[in-house]
Amino acid sequence: MPSRLLYLVRHAEQDRPEEEADTGLSARGRRQATMLGERLRGIGFAAVHHGPARRAAETAALVAAALPGVPVHEDDRAGDHMPHDTDPAGLPERYAAFLAGFTERDRLDGPRVTAEAVARFATAPAEGDVRELVITHNFLVAWLVRHALEAPVHRWIGPIHLNCGLTVIRYSTDVPPTLIALNDVAHLPPDLRATGLPADYRI
Repeated sequence: MPSRLLYLVRHAEQDRPEEEADTGLSARGRRQATMLGERLRGIGFAAVHHGPARRAAETAALVAAALPGVPVHEDDRAGDHMPHDTDPAGLPERYAAFLAGFTERDRLDGPRVTAEAVARFATAPAEGDVRELVITHNFLVAWLVRHALEAPVHRWIGPIHLNCGLTVIRYSTDVPPTLIALNDVAHLPPDLRATGLPADYRI
């Protein structure tokens, strides 16, 4: 049966995110992305896709350096957007406060773009076996994992995918989506794994 192995990666660590929304990678982030590229060398990807933000584009460029011949595409569907206009009723107060921070534009555009991302990436191909790498952001990875597991829609809120953490989902025509790997950072040394988490958190 035709299948798609979708490799999902949250971009590497961003430089100075508290100062500017769209900066490139920190020195740590460049190390993370380079190590991820070495981890993925030889996989045989049909393509690498990344969102338009600088941190995603720079991550993709460093990863692709280890994947000679694999085309790299910028794709708005892999961008940083609110995946679902989730009703805060009945959710923990912290989740409700988080949802209140999104604008009306976020609530309109984000779910539409996310639906397009699901239609493009979260399906089995018409024929053959395809491996694709999508370098994106925490929200889209969380949404695609939630989608694969058929979890309640609000469960895109809460998961933290580590910078350059690797998640793999298999889509085929004969079985539901299969979550193969989740937030795998075995390619990173311990000192590069905890970015994206609260400062006092340790893994």
